[in-house]
Amino acid sequence: MEYENCTKCVDKKLIKETNEILSKYSKQKDNLIAILNDIQEKYGYIPKQSQLEISNYLSIPMAEIYGVITFYSRFTTNPKGKYNISVCLGTACFVKGSQSILERAKERLKIEAGKTTDDGLFSIDEVRCVGACGLAPVFMVNDEVYGNATVKELDKVIDEIMAKEGKN
Repeated sequence: MEYENCTKCVDKKLIKETNEILSKYSKQKDNLIAILNDIQEKYGYIPKQSQLEISNYLSIPMAEIYGVITFYSRFTTNPKGKYNISVCLGTACFVKGSQSILERAKERLKIEAGKTTDDGLFSIDEVRCVGACGLAPVFMVNDEVYGNATVKELDKVIDEIMAKEGKN
């Protein structure tokens, strides 16, 4: 019973915060991407309850909102870790060995791409291009780009984060 009350509390807070974001926009369908961007910025992902609120506010079907979310790689419906590792698998990066960087990240963190560690510290994403082809191969941790990357550099970055977070 206590858990139900807690869940309702969280839902109410999320609904309130989503509606505060929505109130900044007119009810025109053209505002969908800007609204999704604001929601993504706030939560790190786009919760289902927020999608429902957007659907009601803009009078557009949930399927259309989901279609936009899944079309753009910027948006996600899954919570990300505090440190989101994005490994570029675009052509330039792939040719220069980014697949081995991705495999190492999965091995080290014991999760698949698109997933988050149980402690919420790390998540891994496969991306197609980060616009840094001249630095290939590339991986990112949140907004920091690591160019001419190696498996060894990835290990170093993960080790530094773990030390910083007291996880050694």
